[in-house]
Amino acid sequence: MITYAYPYKIKPTQNQIRQFEQYLSICRSVYNFAHAERKAWIESRKCQVDRCSIKSEYIIPADKPFPNYNIQAKALTVAKKKIPDLKLVNAQCLQQVLKRLDRAWTDFFRMPSRGFPRFRNESRYRSFKFPKPNTICLDNGRVKLPSIGWIRIRQSRPYPKGFLPKQLQVVRKASGYYLVIYFESSESVPDAVPGKTSVGLDAGIESFVATPTQLIKSPQFLKHKARKLKLLQRRLKNKTKGSNNWKKLRNKIAWLHEKVANTRRDWHFKLAYQITQDVDNIFVEDLDFKSWSKGLFCKQSLDSGIGGFINTVLPYVAWKQGKFYLKVDKNGTSQECSGCHAHTGKKELGQRIHVCTNPACLHTEPRDTCSAKVIQYRGEKAVGHTVQENACRGDATGFIQLSLFELVGSR
Repeated sequence: MITYAYPYKIKPTQNQIRQFEQYLSICRSVYNFAHAERKAWIESRKCQVDRCSIKSEYIIPADKPFPNYNIQAKALTVAKKKIPDLKLVNAQCLQQVLKRLDRAWTDFFRMPSRGFPRFRNESRYRSFKFPKPNTICLDNGRVKLPSIGWIRIRQSRPYPKGFLPKQLQVVRKASGYYLVIYFESSESVPDAVPGKTSVGLDAGIESFVATPTQLIKSPQFLKHKARKLKLLQRRLKNKTKGSNNWKKLRNKIAWLHEKVANTRRDWHFKLAYQITQDVDNIFVEDLDFKSWSKGLFCKQSLDSGIGGFINTVLPYVAWKQGKFYLKVDKNGTSQECSGCHAHTGKKELGQRIHVCTNPACLHTEPRDTCSAKVIQYRGEKAVGHTVQENACRGDATGFIQLSLFELVGSR
């Protein structure tokens, strides 16, 4: 099964904008109320048996079950009869709100490091979703939303052929409203198999990524906008919080961050297509980029977006191009010589040139390109590429190529 997400800029009327804001406000209220109900149930079970808090304590019967999605979905149906405003929003949108909350709680219990779910204010709740739109909801330059009607879009690219729309999501950003259409197809794509040519990518400090032949520098998108961002944030500090001028200035800052993010993402995709154009196999290190965002080079790694490029953009482009993508062991890539594959010892961060300590080798080259060659060697070794080359006499197609002299000699 294949799923594509196509975002489009939409052109809503003033009446439709009011409907969007009403949807967001009601969905946010349902989200916060359901979250408060779950949190109260947890708090009521935290006190010890023989004592309670001096200030206050939640009193919930011991036999009352945890308010999961099924219980809250039934309660939402009952609440619609008492609260007329809930009827103004599509029923499936409200169900998606409860599923969104349930997913946040499930992720917290599975991975507590992600943090406890929080309440959402107006700036932290910016989207709502229609999970089951009508099959005939797409037209040239417009889309039909359930309970809202036809809405104009800026159709920057055509709809994919052979795909059906499964979900519609309206997202509010600083530059306006966007519609994300999730297309789905029942066809399955086989996994890519290793090919002839390979490339290893090293996520470097001196450069964005390094290939065995070149160092690719990062354009430093946020750094070029830092001066303007600093001036806007300084002006925001002197504004009254909640005033109209404060909201306008905050929207300018958000628009600037969105522009930087869009520019960075566009460069990531262009670079990924450039890397995967002439190779069949892409090998990268299996790194934890969360630690990079907290270390000495946190600002540099967050500005370049290296984690999103290695873990999201590059695998997607490789899959779309039918190229083989694999992560290899990260340990010791900078401590291994790309010429003789001998262990050369640990290097300091300031040492950017690799010099082999083996007297028979003495290979010298930039440290990042050397690591890229080591990554490529480990990837080819993992997929059996070197064994296949030896068996096929330098050709990884599986056919033995014999010269004219060998053919005559065999006769």
